Amino acid sequence: MNNQLEFNPAELLPAERITLFADVILPLPLPKLYTYRVPFEMNDEVMVGVRVIVQFGMKKVLSCIVAAVHQNPPQGYQAKYILEVIDEKPVVTHEQLRIFNWIAEYYMCTIGEVINAALPSALKLSSESRIQLHPQFNPEESTFPFSTHEEKIIFALQQNAALTFTEVGNLLQITHFHKIIKSLIQKQAIIIFEEIAEKYTPKIVKRLKLSPHFIHEAELLEELMAQLATKPKQLDVVMYYLQQVPVYQNIHLNDKGLDKSAVVNSPHLSPSAVNSLIRKGILEQFDVIVSRFPTDDSQKNMPSALSGHQVTARDEILTLFTQKDIVLLHGITGSGKTEVYIDLIKKALEGGGQVLYLLPEIALTAQIVIRLMKVFGNRLGVYHSKFSDNERAEVWNGILSGRFSVVVGVRSAIFLPFHNLSLIIVDEEHESSYKQYDPSPRYNAREVALMLATYHRAKTLLGSATPSVETYYNCRNGKWGLVTMNQRFGEAGLPDIELIDTRRESLKKNMFSHFSQQLLGAIEEKLKKNEQVILFQNRRGYAPYISCHDCAWIPKCQNCAVSLSYHKFSNELRCHYCGYHEKMPADCPACGSTALKTVGFGTEKIEDDLKYLLPDANVQRMDLDTTKSKNAYSQIIADFEENKTNVLVGTQMVTKGLDFENVSLVGIINADSIINYPDFRAHERAYQLFVQVSGRAGRKGKKGTVMIQTANPDQPIFQKIIDNDYLALYEHEINERHKYFFPPFVRVIRVTVKHLEEKISQAAAIELAKLLTDGLGQNHVLGPEVPYIFKIRNLFLNEIHIKLDREHTSLKSAKLFISEVITQVSLKKEYKGLRVVADVDPM
Repeated sequence: MNNQLEFNPAELLPAERITLFADVILPLPLPKLYTYRVPFEMNDEVMVGVRVIVQFGMKKVLSCIVAAVHQNPPQGYQAKYILEVIDEKPVVTHEQLRIFNWIAEYYMCTIGEVINAALPSALKLSSESRIQLHPQFNPEESTFPFSTHEEKIIFALQQNAALTFTEVGNLLQITHFHKIIKSLIQKQAIIIFEEIAEKYTPKIVKRLKLSPHFIHEAELLEELMAQLATKPKQLDVVMYYLQQVPVYQNIHLNDKGLDKSAVVNSPHLSPSAVNSLIRKGILEQFDVIVSRFPTDDSQKNMPSALSGHQVTARDEILTLFTQKDIVLLHGITGSGKTEVYIDLIKKALEGGGQVLYLLPEIALTAQIVIRLMKVFGNRLGVYHSKFSDNERAEVWNGILSGRFSVVVGVRSAIFLPFHNLSLIIVDEEHESSYKQYDPSPRYNAREVALMLATYHRAKTLLGSATPSVETYYNCRNGKWGLVTMNQRFGEAGLPDIELIDTRRESLKKNMFSHFSQQLLGAIEEKLKKNEQVILFQNRRGYAPYISCHDCAWIPKCQNCAVSLSYHKFSNELRCHYCGYHEKMPADCPACGSTALKTVGFGTEKIEDDLKYLLPDANVQRMDLDTTKSKNAYSQIIADFEENKTNVLVGTQMVTKGLDFENVSLVGIINADSIINYPDFRAHERAYQLFVQVSGRAGRKGKKGTVMIQTANPDQPIFQKIIDNDYLALYEHEINERHKYFFPPFVRVIRVTVKHLEEKISQAAAIELAKLLTDGLGQNHVLGPEVPYIFKIRNLFLNEIHIKLDREHTSLKSAKLFISEVITQVSLKKEYKGLRVVADVDPM
């Protein structure tokens, strides 16, 4: 940041009337900051990091963040005035602005897009056009004639101070009402204004207290009791209040009062009696702003003592932190990495610092938060997308105020306003869930966390049982520290892994639906022992698609080049890319046949078939379809922990860090689809998924079993999984990537060209690839090529992959050149409507 960001209006001499300007970050994809003039009376209020209200364009009113304050008027346009300052203190810190700028530069997007993603929507302001009567308008003196619709609006405005455009439409019951508004403006009957409404609203609870004069004058209370003798329901309420709030022992307790909900929801008390006492002035009702997060420390206790190998790992990490800023904790599944994290968090807090604990999935937070809450109590904040806007805003404000010193969250938590960050933990650091795909910014939270730690001079601990090849490469070449935990916590050993050849089982007629006889028998055996089972299938829905047996018709998405997946529960066909859905047809639209069959299988079919094959099993499913509501993750996990369900069927969600002590069997239904995926990371991902989901078995002393169903048991990767040999996988992968020029030896940027017309998309991609090749060289540009899914949301896609040598290429200058070429092609008239998206480090 330059010195202009440090400008302090308060240091100016009081006698000077200085004209200040502010560069603001608008929540829009604009390539530059926009400059506004600061009204003189706001000179002391406008500072870097506060939100201000400005007008952008003719009528649009927006809230934005001040990025710089200075005395330089903009060149090329007349600066408008800032309309209002929202905050007394900055809501965005200096370190946040630095990281936002870095994200925009590194991931080739605008800082407005970063701000839009970073700020919880409750901290953004919304505007809507409203109308009110013109101050000088008198309907009796007006010489203009008014239509029936106009008279309706005038009458409504005489009853209400203002109306929104939406309310006008509802009032008139017509769609095209803007002409009527325009007519009223021309007749000087109304004016339009923009009203800004801040979305964040604190949580308010209603409380009750006894009217003070009953406390100060005891005889009045005696008279009250006598009066209420004939009204037993009201008397019960007063007696209940005095029992719960002993005001005569401590008079000040009355000011705190009692939650009204606790009284009216009591099964022994009458809500109408409560309201009667309020109307009579015996009880007084008042509002209190409360936190949306628990503040009860009564459950707070210390975690269990670390084992010997956990203590060794912790000490090694602390020693390496004196030499390096980034350390990888490579611990096998069930080795107790979380307890090591907790111990390190405690040490960071003792030093007065803040801690960010990143997890790849919301599903993981349910278990982790319970464990951390027992240790850190109300110092712990939780941040993820299943929280409401107000809850996320409260965590944001809680970090600014210092209330939360530990935050557990998913990738969006890296945007929070930390001011004294001393430790960042990135658990399951290999996970692709840390990567944001759409919309922009397409950032990787792991990489942003590393830069965030650099700005805060904090330490970063990466943790995984199956680290990414890039991370392990940095450890092997000495750039980062490495600590290894090869022993499971307690007496638990690694599970036994069995391969089931589904081709051979099919020939023997030992397959029942998609289950081998071996797997079904093993599930039955475990359930008889009252043990639990996890089944993994990395595809949701009932079936990937349906087909007509007679004419081979397959339903396709109207917007994307994919078949529609069948979801049995909702009886609909659904696109997993754009969300398009339609009802399951009763017959084939092409030939009229009713012989429609499902092809393939997803988690929903696994659940359905298992309930039929094993009717005594209590089966539950955890995938995107069953976890849409806020508390769905927690409920599914709680049911499984409490043995209310004994078989959990799921997608990748069940593979990541969950800890269930009674799971003794894990089944992988279809391993081949993951191994054979067309991507250079396919084998690495397959190993990670299979090892991670295998780690859910046998975690508390019981020997676990993992059964993997595959049509190709001779696939070399299976032996590495059986041997738990990560080093063998790493050596193979790193040699292949060096040979074929893939990360970590290069940086990859994927440029996707999109257009409604296939020919324009193709022509623009060809021209873009030629310009990139001319500037970067033939060896660095691959494509254009049509991706496997060539149309999404009605846009035809072409992809160009750019490989930049880490040793000899300036990444910053290369990105600048790529951006210039994209702009050059996008502005051509023949490519009108073209969209070009750059994705840095695609996963």
